Amino acid sequence: MACFLVPAAEAVITTITTKIIEKKEKSSPKKSETVQVRLDDETVETAKRLPFSAKMKWLNHLLWGGSGLLAFEHLWHGEITPWFPFLTGAATPESTTEMLNEMSTVGVTMAVLVTLIWGGMMGISALIERKALVGSQKEIEQETE
Repeated sequence: MACFLVPAAEAVITTITTKIIEKKEKSSPKKSETVQVRLDDETVETAKRLPFSAKMKWLNHLLWGGSGLLAFEHLWHGEITPWFPFLTGAATPESTTEMLNEMSTVGVTMAVLVTLIWGGMMGISALIERKALVGSQKEIEQETE
């Protein structure tokens, strides 16, 4: 009925948070970690660590995309209407109770699951970045010896 509103609300919060983080990152330019990475074909590429705001955008895209698809699905099934109260689940007190129950169970579960998936993406990203940095530092140490 309205389960898409919970991840959409989280998406609004994370979008605002991302904008704030981007402003802080721009106002206090930190030395970004850049690394020279040697590829198998002996070419050298420059890689740099992604800023946290870019990673927050991943979460925003996941949440907005999922909420949009769910809203479309609810619209397709006639659960969203162009007249007040816009959600068929809010038409009567009984259906409102059912709608709020669905939001608190299904909607919260979806939002938490998407956030956990994003957390996994963050962990994998951190491992890849750390591996690239450690590998490049070992190469630099070997070259200086």
